[in-house]
Amino acid sequence: MQSTAQGFKLIKKIKDDRFDEEKLHQYELLIQLGVRDLQIGIIDTQDNRILFFEDYVLGDLSSHNELHILFKVLFDSHPVLQAGFWKEVWISIKSTKFVQVPASLFVEEASIDYLQFNAQVDASKEDFLHCSNHQMDAVTVFAIQKELHAWFKQIYANTQLHIVHQSTALIEGVLEYSEKTTNSPLYIYVDRFKLHILSVQDGKLTYYNQFLIKQFSDYVKYIMLVLKGLNMDQDTSEVILWGYVGKNSPHYLEFVKYVRNISFGGRPSYLKFGYLFDEVQEHHFFDLYSIHLLHKL
Repeated sequence: MQSTAQGFKLIKKIKDDRFDEEKLHQYELLIQLGVRDLQIGIIDTQDNRILFFEDYVLGDLSSHNELHILFKVLFDSHPVLQAGFWKEVWISIKSTKFVQVPASLFVEEASIDYLQFNAQVDASKEDFLHCSNHQMDAVTVFAIQKELHAWFKQIYANTQLHIVHQSTALIEGVLEYSEKTTNSPLYIYVDRFKLHILSVQDGKLTYYNQFLIKQFSDYVKYIMLVLKGLNMDQDTSEVILWGYVGKNSPHYLEFVKYVRNISFGGRPSYLKFGYLFDEVQEHHFFDLYSIHLLHKL
């Protein structure tokens, strides 16, 4: 399924020997969608083992309509994505059109008003959804294209469908991870063309933001800006790093010139990984894995 002519390319695929298409009714399907990439995970809810994983990169597209068409082509050619009898389906949307609102202040009818503080929205073309971060008592409001939303509801009409925002999963994942640390590091997720930075103090999220990366120097610029804003020392403060970056990558080699105390984050302890996942670096795809936490919410 490595089709660059159709606008997408399969970068990585892992299929555990235990994966059984006859057992989809006990599996949880995770889909993470961006404008430049897409990831798929399938988890057996009987033992929280991830059995199937795919990572795609998408070509440059000029409109939401082109992106929707591309998703349709990919889904049509996929052996299991359009199956309708999953135990649950979780779709995580990567986008900049989102805002976090304290749960005590959230009014669903005001969703568009919240979003207009952060982004330009169009009620004629977009639906406005929300999902909860119970660990920080907040609600994430986000936009999704109407046609894409309707298409997902049609495909997964006979199963439990949940549509969430990438930031919700990342925040839950970091809060869960922070429970195992005794200090308060800065958490960084390097996404494709985007940077996410989070801070947790005493089990509470104190900072989250995402930054669009246009050139290589932006990574360091934004990290240094946040460190300064949080009164963290670039030489001594601990930094935990996940995402599309390796120990010998230009990104990492540039990071360590400015931030000394960097280590890579690991996989979540709430999922089990077979030996085939040794092919995937442990600090990759933390946002996809973290979607699984949201079923507790």
